[in-house]
Amino acid sequence: MQTDLRNRVIIENVQPEIDDGRHFIKRVIQEWMHVSADIFSDGHDVLRASLYYRHESQTDWTEAFMEAQDNDAWTASFQVTEKGFYFYKIEAWVDHLLSWHNGFQKKYADSQDMAVELLIGADLLRRTAGGYTKTKAAALKKAADTIEKGGAYDDKVAFVISPEFEALVLQHPMKQFQTWYDKNLRVRISRDRSVFSAWYEVFPRSAAAKPGAHGTFKDVERLLPRIEEMGFDVLYLPPIHPIGISNRKGKNNSLEPGPTDPGSPWAIGAAEGGHKAVHAQLGTLKDYQNLIKKAKQHGLEIAFDLAFQCSPDHPWVKEYPEWFLWRPDGSIMYAENPPKKYQDIVPINFETDDWRNLWEELKSVILFWIDAGVEIFRVDNPHTKPFAFWEWVINEVHTLHPDVIFLSEAFTRPKIMAALAKLGFSQSYSYFTWRTNRSEMEEYLKELSGTELRDYFRPNFWPNTPDILPYHLMDAGANIFVLRLLLAGTLSSNYGVYGPAYEFMENAGNTNGKEEYLNSEKYELRTYDWEARNRITEAMTAVNRIRRDNPALQRTTNITFTRTDNDLLMSYVKVSADGNNILWCIANFDSQYTQSGYVEVPKKLLGIEGRVNLKVTDLLTGETYHWFSEWNYVELNPNRHPVHVFLVTL
Repeated sequence: MQTDLRNRVIIENVQPEIDDGRHFIKRVIQEWMHVSADIFSDGHDVLRASLYYRHESQTDWTEAFMEAQDNDAWTASFQVTEKGFYFYKIEAWVDHLLSWHNGFQKKYADSQDMAVELLIGADLLRRTAGGYTKTKAAALKKAADTIEKGGAYDDKVAFVISPEFEALVLQHPMKQFQTWYDKNLRVRISRDRSVFSAWYEVFPRSAAAKPGAHGTFKDVERLLPRIEEMGFDVLYLPPIHPIGISNRKGKNNSLEPGPTDPGSPWAIGAAEGGHKAVHAQLGTLKDYQNLIKKAKQHGLEIAFDLAFQCSPDHPWVKEYPEWFLWRPDGSIMYAENPPKKYQDIVPINFETDDWRNLWEELKSVILFWIDAGVEIFRVDNPHTKPFAFWEWVINEVHTLHPDVIFLSEAFTRPKIMAALAKLGFSQSYSYFTWRTNRSEMEEYLKELSGTELRDYFRPNFWPNTPDILPYHLMDAGANIFVLRLLLAGTLSSNYGVYGPAYEFMENAGNTNGKEEYLNSEKYELRTYDWEARNRITEAMTAVNRIRRDNPALQRTTNITFTRTDNDLLMSYVKVSADGNNILWCIANFDSQYTQSGYVEVPKKLLGIEGRVNLKVTDLLTGETYHWFSEWNYVELNPNRHPVHVFLVTL
């Protein structure tokens, strides 16, 4: 049977939409889905369009009429109120009833005789009624009778041009030969922490109060009040599993470990167990579960490091040798990223013929730790494992546990990072670490907030990690540490720090010239003065408090950059979804010298018409200024505060 080709409307450029519906959009509860499309047709007839949406638990669709904008653009929105998936699609058509009504009004205004037009309208109303239920059709049929069989000519015309008749026509469109845009478009609704979180990373083995002692989960419990006081809500621990002996690394990644060197936590697996076991020196599984429970009492979630790799001593190597790669001489192949070598780690062979059992076992690892109380996973190097695996396993987990958050630790090429986010990762590490000046930072944030990335890529800004001490922090003082912290916490709604190393300003770089720490904590125990407080501690506490108190900082994509007359000053404004909370930040990228200049008031963004009259209060210092000009003077001394975080009062 030939397809009916009388549908004249074209629907293009639907947004948001990722790869023709191949991947889903991401939102959290109470956010709005703003949908747009280019919709047009031949001729001059009036078009109508509707957005349909439903939650996965529903069978009926809700219809929302779309509104025409300039240049054939149409928009509509719906608010998401439940977790899980929503589906949406678009319908568009030529509305002959509305076309007639618009023409009727123009002809009447031109003093034309409307007798025949009344008959045409009555016929269109009755034809339209055929597409509706008996109750709705009754109103249309009554209107048809009125303009065809009613009283005087003038009364009929007055009825057609009345607001009541116009409302009837708009609420009961004449639908025929509709064009549908239905590509299984989906939006996944997750919990708020997937878009708003502050992470603090601690090696539990370095949490001991006694110098030289191996820390335990109970030692970490002692730190919980301190981390809560600073305002963090996610406490991230590197892998907690038994550490292999074979090829164990010594201090500074040495191939010759000393007798007391603890090895890298990422060399997972020993005789005591693998990915479902706990390193005995840290405590027991029960101790870990107690830590999770006590952390929640302090408003903290424990993030679990999910690293799908093994030490040569991992039980899987003997039980499932086909899951690994072997050299011709019978030795197991260790991990490499030439010229880097990781002799203490062996990669999993995802191309094994036994891949189905491998995937199921890896899924069971995730489910094991969820059963233990984990709801956040920081995933180590996901870009070195197949995309298909991550899409499958994340979907499997979310089907059972929709609140679980996965953070992708993939510092790699942009398209790969984006692909992982599309496949289901809740958050992603980012290039913030290497954006060091105003132009780089503005360009990067505009990409994250102004392209399709905004709909699926949730960046998590980290100034440092155990693997990365960026060059700008090497041998640096407190000014740059405070600046990078405040930038991370105000530019992105998700941010994190490799905690004590950042807080206590560890800045000694590796002598190999790479962005690595000298005396890396990855290979040794550390002792910290957990009672100490400093300028970084104060800055962490302040920015986390400001973030909690101001919804404008709880999203990343609501950022607008404004003009300054000094390239070392970066100005950006964030406005909450309801418009009631406005934060205006100005950052000094010069960590040594005071910089001053003028910043322009974004009048259109703030809805200001005419004269400027703003009150801005710096939430870091408490200082208040009144601005009456379109350009206003600012001065930032990096030795005091390198960033203004202004609360704007209109």
